[in-house]
Amino acid sequence: MAGGGSAKSFTDVRNGAVLQMVEAATLGLPFEVWKTRMGRYRTESTASAFRAVYATGAAASPQSPVVGGVAAFWQGFSPKMVESATKGAVLMVAKEALGDAGRSAGLHPMAAGILAGAGGGVCQTVVMGPCTFVVTAAVTGDGSRSTLSIVRDTYRTKGLKGFYPGGTAIAFRQATNWASRQGFTDGVRHRMRAWKGKADGERLTGGEEVACGIIGGTLSCWNHPFEVARIEGQARSAAGQTPLGMIGVWRLVVKENGFRGLFQGVLPRLGLGVWQTLFMVTGATVVRERLLS
Repeated sequence: MAGGGSAKSFTDVRNGAVLQMVEAATLGLPFEVWKTRMGRYRTESTASAFRAVYATGAAASPQSPVVGGVAAFWQGFSPKMVESATKGAVLMVAKEALGDAGRSAGLHPMAAGILAGAGGGVCQTVVMGPCTFVVTAAVTGDGSRSTLSIVRDTYRTKGLKGFYPGGTAIAFRQATNWASRQGFTDGVRHRMRAWKGKADGERLTGGEEVACGIIGGTLSCWNHPFEVARIEGQARSAAGQTPLGMIGVWRLVVKENGFRGLFQGVLPRLGLGVWQTLFMVTGATVVRERLLS
């Protein structure tokens, strides 16, 4: 039994790391860069932010030394790969264990999914904080500092704590992110089986799984204000500005941009939410079912 549990944990670690890295290396990081640009520069429209990233990188000024073009959408690639490997492994192990426990306890599939996703998301926060900080600093800065210099300067001036600005917002975002993505997708799966006349636990087709993931990923973006708070908190820290807590950031955003500012960047985040859900919820389920069969 112990050997079987160890083998399953290793499989979850491997699957989580690989799936999350592939997700980020394809469309995940471009959506992340685009969304982060909009979360920091909240007066830009969706289209103008996209053009700004392409023209000058994600930095604010056309005089920035960052080279634009398609490569600009993959800024911060190295720390993102480190983040993706670690957070993917952590997420998969935690949410699969919690999901199995919830289903064994007789919870409704959606409730078990919410429990699993929330627990997995909170566990991710520990490994995500430093990497998301470096990516945000690279995306919102003026392009004059390399990834290594950002890490070195931050550690020298603020120590390890300097890599965790916006930590509260990250925790709330991750918990609600994966609770929503896993929970909504599992709930839609349950309804899909009923609609198709399939028994509980009966395998869905690939197209049905993708449709459930798209719906679940789209619905999960209700929590975007947490993401705006995370971006602003980390960007302010990277720029040496006065740090603000999550509530303080929300007050600042509403004062400067109105309530609409709390949802700035939601369109690229919809794309990111769907893309991540297809990999880490739908893809994880399909891979697991294939391995078990």
